[in-house]
Formats: sequence, C-alpha cells, structure tokens
Amino acid sequence: MDPTAAYDRARPHRIQPGDHRPATWTVRVVGELDHDTSDDLVDTVVAHLRSHPRPRVVHPDFSGPTWIDSSGLSALLMIRRYTSSLGAGLCLDNRPAVLDHRLLLTDILGHLTRPVTPADDREAGADGDATRAGAT
Repeated sequence: MDPTAAYDRARPHRIQPGDHRPATWTVRVVGELDHDTSDDLVDTVVAHLRSHPRPRVVHPDFSGPTWIDSSGLSALLMIRRYTSSLGAGLCLDNRPAVLDHRLLLTDILGHLTRPVTPADDREAGADGDATRAGAT
C-alpha cells in the first residue's frame, strides 16, 4: 500500500518517502501544530526514523499548517535534536508566513536548519536518545 494513502485524518501529519532524492524523508504537516498535536508529530518522526534506514535529510513540509504555537516550535527543536543525533539534516520546506514569523521572532531558524556537525552527535548521549524524553 502507498504510505501516503494510509493516513489517519485525525493526525496532523503523515510520513511519506522523499520521491525526488534518495535517503530523504518528508513529513507533511497539516492543520494546527500546537499543544494538542506537537507531541504526536515528534513521536511520529522519532518512531519512523527508528524503524527505517537513517536519511541524510528530513523534510518537514509545511504547505498545509494553519497555525503553529510555541509547542509546535518546541517540537521542531526536539526533531532537530533527534535528526542531528543521527547525522541527518533538517530542511523546513514550504514555510508559511506564520511559521516564518515565529522562527524569526524566536531566532531559531538558523539553529533548526544549520548543517549537522560531529558535536551534534555527542549531544545525543551514549544511548542515542537525543530528545532525552522521560529522563529524570
């Protein structure tokens, strides 16, 4: 089955393989990326990356979001930390004005899209858990 066809409409995003470049993955974000949906986006991306070969670049496609709040920005930072621990870059595709405004206001666009360095790998820790989710 085509992975883009198996889409749960209650979820604000879906994963689809990058069809124009090898070793890339696209996460299509639709609807609102906020407190109610941001954890699901992070969980979906992390689960997908854990169960598939490591891509060189992850492409969140923002052609469909209608809103993004601080929780959505936090989700992007967690995704960036996880992808960089894998040595993968992050490319924010089709950013709408609302997202650009928040990225510029918070000054995190450069951090999210900068090239991956060996120091990024060290941030993840020995267990590879870049998000440190559940750490106490």
